Amino acid sequence: MKDLEKNSLQFDYFSINYKNFEETFYNFSNISVPLIFLTDDLLLHMISTGHPYFLLNSKNSADDRDHYFVFKKVTSLENNFISQFEYLGQVSPLYFEDKFYERKWVFSLGWFFIL
Repeated sequence: MKDLEKNSLQFDYFSINYKNFEETFYNFSNISVPLIFLTDDLLLHMISTGHPYFLLNSKNSADDRDHYFVFKKVTSLENNFISQFEYLGQVSPLYFEDKFYERKWVFSLGWFFIL
């Protein structure tokens, strides 16, 4: 939380990536709170979990489906004490699991299983 309080963790607010994030978030979200009031919570979640993404669950989405919003953490070129999250895109749970989770195949009693 201390890094967040010092503004050393932030979205790249003045980029086209953030504009795309806003538009995509509002397209899929049915949350009545404006995104600007959620950004600190989203940043804190990504930092505390160590994951460069967050999940908009089906309960809070306009189409009743889960949506993952994926970012890339980069260090600012102007100030190396600032880390920014650049928006990469929104993906479905199936694509997300395929790309972000390593599947392990186990062979047991003549059958293959995915762990």
